[in-house]
Amino acid sequence: MTMKKLFTILALGAGIICANAQSVKGNKFADNWTLGISGGVITPTTNHAFFGSMRPTITLEASKWFTPVYALAVQGQTGFNYDKIGSMMPASEFGKSKTAFDAAQVMLLNKFNLSNLFGGYKGEPRLFEVEAYFGAGYTHFYMNGGKDNGIDGFSSKTGLNFNFNLGSAKAWQFNIKPAITWILDANKYAHPMNYNVNRSAVELTAGVTYKFATSNGTHNFALVKEYDQAEVDGLNSKINSLRGQVDGLNNEVNNLKNENAKLQNELNECKNRKPQTVVNNVINRDLESYITFAQGKSVIERSQMPNVERVATYMKNHKDSKVVIKGYASPEGSAEINAKLSKSRAEAVKTVLVKKYGIKASRIQAEGQGVGNMFKEPDWNRVSICTLDK
Repeated sequence: MTMKKLFTILALGAGIICANAQSVKGNKFADNWTLGISGGVITPTTNHAFFGSMRPTITLEASKWFTPVYALAVQGQTGFNYDKIGSMMPASEFGKSKTAFDAAQVMLLNKFNLSNLFGGYKGEPRLFEVEAYFGAGYTHFYMNGGKDNGIDGFSSKTGLNFNFNLGSAKAWQFNIKPAITWILDANKYAHPMNYNVNRSAVELTAGVTYKFATSNGTHNFALVKEYDQAEVDGLNSKINSLRGQVDGLNNEVNNLKNENAKLQNELNECKNRKPQTVVNNVINRDLESYITFAQGKSVIERSQMPNVERVATYMKNHKDSKVVIKGYASPEGSAEINAKLSKSRAEAVKTVLVKKYGIKASRIQAEGQGVGNMFKEPDWNRVSICTLDK
C-alpha cells in the first residue's frame, strides 16, 4: 500500500510537469538545481507539551526544478534528544536513544511554486514566493545506544516554504519552513499504516538555499517566445515578398542611375560649351531638370546633386533667369500626405539652390503638386521638376 501511495505521488508530480510546462530557456538536466540547509525545532503534535517537548532538528535538501512550478527534491533530516519525539511513536516501548543523533529521515518530495502556479512566471523569481510540498520516505529511530532494535518505518511529510529571493541575480534564498511529519507504520504490528495525528510532529525551520547557475547564464529560468510553424511560414512569405520588392527597387535604382548618367553627360556638354553658344541654344526655350526621390522621402540623394547643380549653373550664367520647381508624389498614401510630401520635395531643391549655390530665393518659386501623372510608371513620379525661363 505504501509503494502505491509513493508511485501515486510521483505520477501526480509528473502530470503537473506537463500541465505547467512553459517555454523557458535553461531547462537542461544540469540546470535549475538547488541545495539548501536549514535548522529549527520539532515537537509532537498531540499528547505532549507543545513548547516543552521541542527538540532541535537539521535538514539538508537538494532539488531539481523541471519547470518554474514543479520540482522534485530529496531531503535528509536528523535531530537531537528525540526522547519526546520518540515517545509519541509506538516505538517508545523499545526505550530511549543514547546516540548523538536520535533519528534519521530521508524524504522524496514534490514541490510546487504556488506563486508561479497561480500568478504565472514573469521571467525571473519574485522577491517573495510561496511553495507547497508533500512526499513520502523512510525514518529510523536509534534506540538503546544504536543497537539492532532501532525502529524503521515509512513516513510522510507536507509543508510550506516562505522564500525570500536575495541579490540582483536572485541566486540565494532565505527560507522559513513550517511542516508536519507522520510516521505511517513505525510499529506495523500494533497499528495499521495511516495518517494519525497522534503519530505526527510539527516543525519550524529556517535556512538558506543556493541556486546553481544554468546554461542560460543566470540562476533561474528565462522565458522564450515560441513560434508555431504557421507563424514561421507566414514570416518567410513576408520576407520573400520584401525580397521581391527590393529587387524591383534595385531595378528602379539602376534605371535612375542610367538616367542620371545621361543627364550628367548633358551637363558636361553644357559646361564645355562656350557661353555664347549656350545662350543662343537656350535663350528662347525652357530648360527642365529632374530630381528624383526615394519613396516617402524628401531628402535629395547624392546621386541627384548633378541635376540640381545643372540648374544652379544655368542661373549663375543667366542673372535674370528664374526657376519654377514643382514637386510631385507617387500614388501611395493619402492625398493629404502626398500634398505635403510633394511640397517638401520642391522646397528641398529650393533650399539647396539658395544655401549651397547662393541663388536668391526671390528667383525661385517652389510648388507642391500632389500626386504626379507625367510618367506611366507611378514610382517615376517621385520627382521635383525644375523649369528654367529667362
